[in-house]
Amino acid sequence: MRRIVKRALAASFVLGVAAFGARDARAVIVERVVAVIGERPILLSELQYRARPYLHRIYSGATNEAQVAAAKTEIEKELLQKMIDERIMEAAADKAHLNVSADEVDNAMRNVANQAHLTMPQLLDAVHHQEGLTESQYREELRRQITEGKLMQLRVRGRVRVTESDARSVYQRYVADLEKQNPVNLRLLAKHIKPGATAEEVRQLSMLANRLVDRARRGEDFCKLVREFSDDTITRGKCGERGDQPMAALYPEVQAAVKDLHVGDVTEPVPIGTEAILIVQVGPPRAPAFEEVKDEMFSRAYEEAMERQSKQWLDEQKHGVYIDIRL
Repeated sequence: MRRIVKRALAASFVLGVAAFGARDARAVIVERVVAVIGERPILLSELQYRARPYLHRIYSGATNEAQVAAAKTEIEKELLQKMIDERIMEAAADKAHLNVSADEVDNAMRNVANQAHLTMPQLLDAVHHQEGLTESQYREELRRQITEGKLMQLRVRGRVRVTESDARSVYQRYVADLEKQNPVNLRLLAKHIKPGATAEEVRQLSMLANRLVDRARRGEDFCKLVREFSDDTITRGKCGERGDQPMAALYPEVQAAVKDLHVGDVTEPVPIGTEAILIVQVGPPRAPAFEEVKDEMFSRAYEEAMERQSKQWLDEQKHGVYIDIRL
């Protein structure tokens, strides 16, 4: 059934019609207007085109035709609203003479690839297989995101004011949410692997990590070992601690290493790809103090304020604009 649905959708994207076999020569026209913003329509084919990566996920996860149909309907409704918002923002961007160059899109792609530790071909391959997007479709999505970012900086950023009270309010919610997420307080002794390190250099680093584990397990003060050997300057003076963290937020390798340990236990050396080797001790539960996560809380408070103000600004732009949803 899934293959049948995929073939049918693919045909509608390309042809805009569903043609039956020789026994039924009738054609069903599937193209229609699903929304009008001002004088600009949004066509069903446009909506279906934009929905392709979402449908790609639906077909990968749904188990029956009813699930596919329900998920598809929900996705199309949400996506149509997003496309309406985009049309409003496109008009505002045009009015403000905002443009996005090919170089800006190239830089955004490189940043995404670097953050994911992928080459550009690997990124495009991942986008194609995981999202169902071609390179041109992915570039167009990035262009929309960059345009929206520029517009929000121009029209909304000046409305946002974040105080310490806002950050502390976010912190209280953060701590409350953390308590529900199976938090764990880990002490990390990190040894970074230099880019381009030889096999011998990695072997020597692994031997050092094993010696440090032996010393910790023989009772040597783990905090002292962290201060002396850890490469992580942020936590080196705090016994390697960042305070309680959700177990699900940890590296999978670290999760596997600590899941059966108790307070005071020390892991074997834990390789993190080709980037680092970690030695982990399970510390006593401790929610991070506000000062330890102050910058992050201010950042979260700013993002929340930007989201609120962006929604308010977008609602203001819609006043007086003819919007007719026909889906």
